[in-house]
Amino acid sequence: MQVSANAAARSYGAARPLTSPDPEAEGGPASTAGRLAESFTQVLQNAETTAQQTMTGNADPHALVSALSEAQMAVETAVAVRDKVVEAYLEILRMPV
Repeated sequence: MQVSANAAARSYGAARPLTSPDPEAEGGPASTAGRLAESFTQVLQNAETTAQQTMTGNADPHALVSALSEAQMAVETAVAVRDKVVEAYLEILRMPV
């Protein structure tokens, strides 16, 4: 079976979009990071809103404690993820070329 260079190039060109990741695809890394950032922001805004409502007497102090502990857990998780990313980056920099 003889395969010409042109036929191979066309086949590769046709198959290439199937193997390339689409950054805008549902479930891709970009959309996942976006959803995580939105969730993080929402948790912090909820804690801030609850704190303001508690100071004005419109919210239960127990709700404030719950919202602040949720915000603390979100910040600690974000810091842990950031530390892992920096650690991985530094490990890549130490790899011999």
